[in-house]
Amino acid sequence: MRDAGVIENRRNWEWEMDDIIDDEIEIEEEFPEIEGFQIQHILDDLDFEQEEEEEELFHHPFLHEHNAIPIDSSNEFTFNTSIASLHTYLGDVEDTRHRTAFLDGGAILNLPLFSLQGVVLFPGATLPLRVTVPRFVVAIERAMSQVDVPYTIGVIRVHRDNGSFRKKMASIGTTAVIRQYGRLEDGSLNVVTRGQQRFHLRRCWNDVERGPYGEIQIIEEDLPLRTPRDAFDKSASSSNMLSSRVKMCGLKNGENDSEANSDKGFESELSPIERKIHLPAIGSDQAIRSNLDLSNGNCSTSGKQSSKEELNRCYKNILSHKISKAFWPHWVYRMYDSYTLAQRAADMWKQIVGVPSMDSLIKKPDVLSFHIASKIPVSESTRQELLDIDGIAYRLRKEIELLDSIDLIRCKICQTTVAKRSDMLVMSNEGPLGAYVNPDGYVHEIMTLYKANGLSLIGPAVTEYSWFPGYAWTIAKCTICRTQMGWLFTATSKKLRPNSFWGIRSCQVADEIRRNL
Repeated sequence: MRDAGVIENRRNWEWEMDDIIDDEIEIEEEFPEIEGFQIQHILDDLDFEQEEEEEELFHHPFLHEHNAIPIDSSNEFTFNTSIASLHTYLGDVEDTRHRTAFLDGGAILNLPLFSLQGVVLFPGATLPLRVTVPRFVVAIERAMSQVDVPYTIGVIRVHRDNGSFRKKMASIGTTAVIRQYGRLEDGSLNVVTRGQQRFHLRRCWNDVERGPYGEIQIIEEDLPLRTPRDAFDKSASSSNMLSSRVKMCGLKNGENDSEANSDKGFESELSPIERKIHLPAIGSDQAIRSNLDLSNGNCSTSGKQSSKEELNRCYKNILSHKISKAFWPHWVYRMYDSYTLAQRAADMWKQIVGVPSMDSLIKKPDVLSFHIASKIPVSESTRQELLDIDGIAYRLRKEIELLDSIDLIRCKICQTTVAKRSDMLVMSNEGPLGAYVNPDGYVHEIMTLYKANGLSLIGPAVTEYSWFPGYAWTIAKCTICRTQMGWLFTATSKKLRPNSFWGIRSCQVADEIRRNL
């Protein structure tokens, strides 16, 4: 997509990798003033058949605050979403047929480091690159031939500090495996990579050929936690657990019963991390028995079954002496049950995106947490926060909070509301948010939407280098602050549905405002 070549000064959007430790970032120049374009021009440039109903659809005046092209949801969706995820605009690229094994947590190594503006790469996500600068071409070639971790680079987000306008690197990034590779006649490279593992950036430098390198340490990820089977059944409650303790009071001295051994079975199901949470609360068996053998009434019997009155008295004593400390409440365990959280997050995601089935991902909460984080339509800074989170349960809980509370998509500069979360549209197998690269090497992460408000169009519709085959693109900017927010994509065939949609850059989306705050 040659957006920089048509309207935008290329210097504003090319990689800020000329010197990865240079703190200065150029301030974006404002787009040239090109007023008066109307949506009708899109029809002229694309040579649409001038049928009456299509003319009515595109005869909207130049878009302003509350005008947007509607999508006819009654029409069948005919675009093949698998095409966009193939990044066919890159031309011929060959599969490297290399799959790098996962590195051990804590491993320290040196990798070619690509610092990208507006990009947060997650494990499992796809990142296309167009490498035009010779020293970065050399860095890619070195990465493909390095011995320890071949076909691997490091990717980290770089952004401009709001106060000082100086370049700042994130401390956590993601390794990326080169999956496809193609060399063009001018010596530049088209590369498709896939996120692999998170890492801490320890330091970075330029080598003798000014190639960017970083010393990284692989982050050791935790394992999914599950509520122990013996802790609670599906309908368990604290009262049920207390009742089971009362039943134990009726056992004969020395009698061996499965319920009497439930503590031992429960503890055997605990992982080391869960045991740290559980054991301090329950204390020893002696502590539990001391709560049962109370001065007000002893629950033990002399070889005889306890009477109903004795059992009731025992039950009251347990309640009054807070024997419930033997287990944390049901909801505490659920807060850290990765599988329960994964099910909840998947259900919420399906409601928004309409994915038919995510059963395979629910069984892998760690994979699901990265899957949703890489596609959730939130601001760039929020996505970095999700990448920074250590712990599957904590990441899933944050995603559930975002899915539950985030509604509006707003301009980062002037806070104008551009769209609602419900306006999301999935145009790629990668989901409603994905990364695409233009001919000059700048990577854009965009969220696709049915409709958008407060945007105006500049320039003609262009089919060259379109990220979505069959669609032409037109630059869209905020009508208030004139920041480029993204593009309007319009179908070049009247049979293609949707007939138009918007691509909004995540780096130009404001930090989210929670509805419940």
